[in-house]
This record gives sequence, C-alpha cells and structure tokens, in this order.
Amino acid sequence: MSDPGNIVLVGGGGHCKSVIEAAESAGYTILGILDMPEFVGTTVLGYPVVGTDDDLAEYVDKALFLVTVGHIKDASLRIRLHERIQSVGGRLATVVASTARVSRHASIGEGSVVLHHAMVNADAHVGKGCIINTFANIEHDAVIGDFCHISTGAMVNGNCTVGQGVFLGSQSVMVNGVGIMESCVIAAGSVVRKNIVKKGVYSGNPALLKIKL
Repeated sequence: MSDPGNIVLVGGGGHCKSVIEAAESAGYTILGILDMPEFVGTTVLGYPVVGTDDDLAEYVDKALFLVTVGHIKDASLRIRLHERIQSVGGRLATVVASTARVSRHASIGEGSVVLHHAMVNADAHVGKGCIINTFANIEHDAVIGDFCHISTGAMVNGNCTVGQGVFLGSQSVMVNGVGIMESCVIAAGSVVRKNIVKKGVYSGNPALLKIKL
C-alpha cells in the first residue's frame, strides 16, 4: 500500500513548479518527478527527475501520483497519463494548497489540485484530474467536469456547469447558471453570458466562437 504522505509528480514543466509549492504547503513529501527521458537526472526546484512514465510501476507501493502537466492544446495528454497511472495500479493524490479554501460541503475528485488562494464554495463539485489554479473561484452549486483547467483568477459563478476537458482562461468569467460543453477553450478575460453548445475556441465579452474544434 502506497504511503499517502508521499507523492510522485508526473510532468516537470512550469505547472509542476506551482504544484510543488502547493504540495509542500499541504505537507506532502515529494519523492521525485517523472518526465521526458532527456530530463532524467535534472532537478525541478531541487526535486530530482527520477525517471519517465515507463517507471510508474516502480513507485506504486511507495507513493501517490499527481499529473503535473498543464493544459497543452487540450486535455488529451493529461487524460492519457491518468489512464496510464491507473493501468499500473497507481493511486492518485488530491492536493489542496494551504491557502486555498475548499468548503466542507464541496467535493474534489481524485488527481485534482487546488492551488494557492483558490476558492471552492459550498455544494460545488470538481471532477477528477482538474487544475483549479491560483485565485480561481468556483462558486456554490457549480459543477466542473473531469480534466478541466480553471486558470488563474477565473470566476465560475453559482450553478454553472463546465464540461469535461474545458480550459477556462485567466480572469475569464461565467455568469450565474450558464454551461460550457466539453473540450472548449475560453480565452483569457472572456465573459461567458450564455450556454456554449458548440465545441470551439471562444473569446470576448460576450464570449463568441472564434475557431471551431
């Protein structure tokens, strides 16, 4: 059985650095990072890159795992890494930074991370494998699907619904009660004023379809 206080991070880029800060503040012991072969032997904020995702099985009995790859074009890489962790019997950590606030009436799915100063309010539900980034706000009764990235300072107001794999850009806003279908990208600073039912990239105030996906 893996030690719930130990964690191995999967992905060593910029998002990994933010997660390291959150994991340290939450009291985890970081055993190392798994990344691309060319980075093995290097360090990220002093933590060693100890292998690649081919080495996941070696750590199944030693630690929990957390995918620390950001949203790269879409959520597909993050999804594949979660599936690979689970295929070798790995267990996923859920990390909440010490300065984040998650209501005791809210739920956070496995493999998700809530970064510093983010808020997840009462009766909100965050799916698995999500990134709730710094200063993001998930209001009451909101539902965030699996593998979403709610970026820095984004505002998901009450009773909103966000489909799987959505990227909600920095300081974007969803007005109360609207929904976004799966796999959409909402550009930074956009305001979603009505339901988004066609897959694509949206921007502006109001958020309008710019690129079909």
